[in-house]
Amino acid sequence: MTASHPQPLRRVLGGVVAAMLALPLALGACGTDDGGQATGDGKVELSFFWWGGEARAQLTEQALALYTSKHPNVTFKKTWQANQGYFDKLATLTAGNDAPDIFQIDDNYLAEYATRNVTADLSEYTKSGKLDTSKFQKGLVEYGTVDGKLAGLAMGENTQGLVFNKAKLDAAGVAVPKTGQTWEEHIAWAKDAAVKTKLAGTMDPSADYKAFWVWLRQNGKEFYNGKELGFTQEDVQKWFELWKGARDTQATPSPDVIHEGNATDVTKQLVVTNKALTSWVWANQLPELQKNTKDDLGVIAYPGDASKQWARASMYFSVYRGSKNKDVAADVLNFLANDPEAGKILGTDRGLPSNLDIRTQVAATTDNAAMKESIQVTTELGKNFGPAPTVPPKGHSTVRSELIKAAEEAQYGRATPQKAAEQFFTAAQAAIKR
Repeated sequence: MTASHPQPLRRVLGGVVAAMLALPLALGACGTDDGGQATGDGKVELSFFWWGGEARAQLTEQALALYTSKHPNVTFKKTWQANQGYFDKLATLTAGNDAPDIFQIDDNYLAEYATRNVTADLSEYTKSGKLDTSKFQKGLVEYGTVDGKLAGLAMGENTQGLVFNKAKLDAAGVAVPKTGQTWEEHIAWAKDAAVKTKLAGTMDPSADYKAFWVWLRQNGKEFYNGKELGFTQEDVQKWFELWKGARDTQATPSPDVIHEGNATDVTKQLVVTNKALTSWVWANQLPELQKNTKDDLGVIAYPGDASKQWARASMYFSVYRGSKNKDVAADVLNFLANDPEAGKILGTDRGLPSNLDIRTQVAATTDNAAMKESIQVTTELGKNFGPAPTVPPKGHSTVRSELIKAAEEAQYGRATPQKAAEQFFTAAQAAIKR
């Protein structure tokens, strides 16, 4: 299972769970939890919690076993599960004052847990050098910082990627899309490609927050300004109108097919189900997409100015603020991020390694052509990345869901771009002010 984000099957924290999370944190901050257990003989057991499939579980367990082989006094209580329900369980564990010493998290929830004082501030370890981020891609540390505190260590880098079906384009004699095309040029390309291949040229990404966010940055806006929305209702309307025009020219699939593509499951992306020539995903998902089709795929940046994309942490590991063994936990994170042997084991499962030296090592040793290409593309784009935006505020996962709802109203023609934009803007404002 690749990092996507994720992504990715996340459910919004319900009111009851959120309330459970909010109440007992003062206790955790006072260190009254049952965090990593230290015994009189100096042995430490750290609890470690993550989501993912069996492949990720095996790789993570191998890397942790490697740490124990080098630090015999440290063992791990390992727990993992599928993405679905993961954050509900994490909230429950936190509410019960039984949070794991180390837990996996992503940018949908990092700010929420940080502002509730669940996460330890890792800045003291980066300043002392005990947590070495000197080889990290520029911007990754900043994208884990909330209110001036390092809330999570990026365990992988990602950026937005437009994956296209190279095989079908080559067979029809159609030029492949190129990084640097404007949005209008991309839509025109998709219309022409649809005619020549008899396949929809591009997935409609109007429900995709990643695409909307890049488009906003290219137009001098941000998705968020701190804890406020960084765009206007009129911006959303323009975005929806852009893609209504694409649908009207049949550059995109039908609404029912677009709805299929709005699902977050990598295996259901239209570029591998042969229902469109492109899918709007994360660049590191190329290897997983390639597994699901016999056609040769390629990946480029999203349309427009590629420097407006950024080094996004595909996911993080955070340390529980109430852990009794934060120093040991920080050392584990340093090992997982920077040890060459650990890097070889973990590969790109959680995104491209944050440590650029480890990334080069993985690229040189892998025999996976799609993995090599995703590393090459992301590394090349990284040379021109602009500053990373701030980590999304609390309510971001709800905002994402509301964008899908509103965009589908426009996609199906049940609402005009103006009405759909009003629906989303109102819901998004409410989500981040809860």
